[in-house]
Amino acid sequence: MPTASILVTGGAGFTGSHVAKELHQRGYQVIVLDDLKSP
Repeated sequence: MPTASILVTGGAGFTGSHVAKELHQRGYQVIVLDDLKSP
């Protein structure tokens, strides 16, 4: 099982949230960074 930490930028968006979820399910420690601003 992986023990690495991974930073996902834009993790509150559609793509970033799915990437973060998949990485978490694979056992990575996921850190999400997003500014939560609308364009």
